[in-house]
Amino acid sequence: MGIVVAHTASFQFRAQTAPSGVCPPSGVCPEEWAFVTRLRAGEEAAYEGLIDRFERPVFNLVSRLMDDSADVPDVVQEVFLKVFRNIDSFRGGSSLKTWVYRIAVNESRNHRRWFGRHKKQEVAIEPRGDEAECQQEWLSDRGMSPLELAIDHEQGALVEAALSEINPHFRAVLVLREIAELSYDEIADILEISLGTVKSRIVRGREALRQRLVEYLKQGEPARPGWRARTVIAE
Repeated sequence: MGIVVAHTASFQFRAQTAPSGVCPPSGVCPEEWAFVTRLRAGEEAAYEGLIDRFERPVFNLVSRLMDDSADVPDVVQEVFLKVFRNIDSFRGGSSLKTWVYRIAVNESRNHRRWFGRHKKQEVAIEPRGDEAECQQEWLSDRGMSPLELAIDHEQGALVEAALSEINPHFRAVLVLREIAELSYDEIADILEISLGTVKSRIVRGREALRQRLVEYLKQGEPARPGWRARTVIAE
């Protein structure tokens, strides 16, 4: 199924304690809580189901939060390892999706910080053609995101480039809102910030993105005639 699955073997036979009580916590549907119970019990099919459900969206999220695409597979793998190791700590205060996305955002942030501290001391080695192809093979069937469906390849590359250059705090909320299509409440839960901060960062992030796109266009970057940076009205 993918390189992540290869690492589930050490988790699937753990003897875990099922969640206490028969009723799920508020905010978690009974079906999802039953699924969490199966994960805690170490069911192999449940782990495979978790990866089937979240592998692609986590990859899409991490790939837009990281500065170096070569690091994305490693970060995604670490996200799932942390999910497997810490599933017992999931108490249902939010949805399972919110909890997984929070781990993905935090892991991406931690990786960027680590790289920022060490990049002056290390020499980066770019993967060779075959190696780079192998890194992406486990997710070669990626679907297009809503943003990618709304714009063509040329414009998408332009937006992705601009997105990678804005403040990481703004980038995170824009990716979660515009690409993952999460609600403001879900974003606030994932990033552990207030609803007002989410709205403020979205407005400021959209403006920062718009300004960067305008700079690209002034520099003669390709864009289809009639296309312009998206104007945003604060909600």
